[in-house]
Amino acid sequence: MSHVIPNAVARRLLIHEQALSDPPHRAQSLPELGDVITRLGYVQVDSIAIVERAHHQILFARNKTYKQPQLHRLIERERALFEHWTHDASVIPVAFYPYWKHRFAREKLRLAERWPTYFGNDFAHSADAILERIRRDGPVMARDFEARDKPSTGWWDWHPSKAALEYLWRTGELQIARREGFQKVYDLTERVIAAQYRDQTVDHDAFVDWACTAALTRLGFGTRGQIAAFFALLKPAEVEQWIAAKHHRLVVVQVESSDGSKPRAAYAFPEIIETLDALPEPPARVRVLSPFDPLLRDRARAERVFDFHYRIEVFVPEAKRKFGYYVFPVMRGDRIIGRIDMKADRPNNVMSVRRFWPERGCRLSKAVISGLEAEIERLRRFTGVERTAFASDWLEP
Repeated sequence: MSHVIPNAVARRLLIHEQALSDPPHRAQSLPELGDVITRLGYVQVDSIAIVERAHHQILFARNKTYKQPQLHRLIERERALFEHWTHDASVIPVAFYPYWKHRFAREKLRLAERWPTYFGNDFAHSADAILERIRRDGPVMARDFEARDKPSTGWWDWHPSKAALEYLWRTGELQIARREGFQKVYDLTERVIAAQYRDQTVDHDAFVDWACTAALTRLGFGTRGQIAAFFALLKPAEVEQWIAAKHHRLVVVQVESSDGSKPRAAYAFPEIIETLDALPEPPARVRVLSPFDPLLRDRARAERVFDFHYRIEVFVPEAKRKFGYYVFPVMRGDRIIGRIDMKADRPNNVMSVRRFWPERGCRLSKAVISGLEAEIERLRRFTGVERTAFASDWLEP
């Protein structure tokens, strides 16, 4: 017999699992920030900084005392995090590094087969020389090689050394020691990852069990596909085999959708079910989320649970955009109440707010407007610009 999770409970569960029910103003130590990232599983990094880069905005949405240098310290000084791929480039707890070694091995097979088609064999020939240079002279960036290689003009026009650096990073020979601006600085893995993680070996079955368990714990409830996609470490067949082997540890739940349509079946751990009656109410405050916030990373799931359809229109021609180049989801309590077009205009030292679009059912009450204005002010201070400028029609339908 499956357990039914009402939609309101499903919303609270996802918000809780994504650390968005925690007190947002409580002072947070550096180890506690690391604990939040471990709880999330990873934090996606992205170069776009319309308000702030995604990784910083994700962490700020959870705790308003967060400051950008804290993440840099965890990565570059404490070495508590490393950067690699999940579904996209992310910072990941270094304790997870032994499991990523399985990804490195798979990438080595995949890239060795595919990349010569795109880059020829020059990138492979460059790899040994690059490793020797880094071993001898220290960390490098791709631009250190551009004087001798032809400049890159895009993904498939990387210069050979850039392709070699990426190959060595994706296969675990190199790590990203830090970033300058947003440029990767590569160094030998043994200089970045502590030996206790670098030397640890996990067999295939333990790797699959960890990846499935860690994913489902953070999802709260999930389908086979969602479990496989969470870290993007697993093949669908591996998840199928894990479910078959662990079926006695799992329960099937029926998750009600926001639109009242037929509930969707998913898997969960029994201990999750036991927490449903005691889930905390999310803070009632307004929060502007990054488009890459893990709460919304699975767009289809977010639409079913929160009745919120979202896509980034960066690559949509301007004339065809419904909202804007890069608009931010806005959350209040356990609801997504709208989206906002705003930008930290750093050259002019201003937070420019162009438009807020409320979702169906969101009434622009004084409480909603004042909460939204308070969050914009918090973001203004976080980004460091001096003032806010609102378009005259920013709240008009």
